Amino acid sequence: MTTIFTVRTPLGVEILTREHGEEPRRPLPAEDRPHPAHRLRARTTGEYLFVGLRGGTAEPAPEPLTLPLTPGDICFYDVRHAPVLDFPERFRATVYLVPADLLGLTEAEAARITRTPVARASRLGTLLSPLLSDLARAAAEARPPVGEMLAWNAVNLLSTLAVEQLGARTPDPASPRSPVLTRILEYVELHLTEPELSPEAIARAHHVSVRYLHKLFKDEGTSVGRWILRRRLDECRRDLMRHGRGSRTIAAVAARWGFLSATHFSRVFRAAYGMSPSEWRDTAGRADRRRAL
Repeated sequence: MTTIFTVRTPLGVEILTREHGEEPRRPLPAEDRPHPAHRLRARTTGEYLFVGLRGGTAEPAPEPLTLPLTPGDICFYDVRHAPVLDFPERFRATVYLVPADLLGLTEAEAARITRTPVARASRLGTLLSPLLSDLARAAAEARPPVGEMLAWNAVNLLSTLAVEQLGARTPDPASPRSPVLTRILEYVELHLTEPELSPEAIARAHHVSVRYLHKLFKDEGTSVGRWILRRRLDECRRDLMRHGRGSRTIAAVAARWGFLSATHFSRVFRAAYGMSPSEWRDTAGRADRRRAL
């Protein structure tokens, strides 16, 4: 195995391209042994694109899964339960390792998206497969600030791809999203800036028990608290990207989206994105300045 290049960014994103065939083939980057029930199969040499999701599903899917791939296909996988590769002797793998939260994916969504590759011949695959391949190479060859910007552009493309894939998937008819949950999620969006937003307040506003409320979110693979926290962090991240240093303090951004403590906000932000709010703001600011040149 020959590593052609590797990129690591403060966003918690890693990009690497490997040429397989020079040495005995190794598995995809993973945090544990490949999961024997999850197998990727290809019969043609060429380049394949993989997106390893960090912090995705809590448990592997219990049923066996074999996905056929062709060159240029884009396949999401969970780094904690990486698939086994059944591939030709020689091929090239370009791998994006990305925190699932950075793509805005819940645990349930991350589990769904790993089960359907994006075909190179599909509408988005035709557009994004060569672009993601080129971005990986360009990011490796660029100076660090530009490389970070290119990596962030790739993350935005992957987020768009994830949204498209999730929207294209037909929900399980045995477990459609409850109309009550739909109204609750709309309520959360309207009251996201309010510090007093809590499971008790949400349940009271919708005339349901707190226990039932927790069950609705559990069926979605998350919890009330995690959902609210993720949505608040998403909005803070966007605000920090839009407003550079000097226009709005980090404490002000945190307070605007319902965080009572700037210290607590900084701690949960770092846990979610692998960097402090100020590091994120500076990284996004450098990318904006580069785009303006």
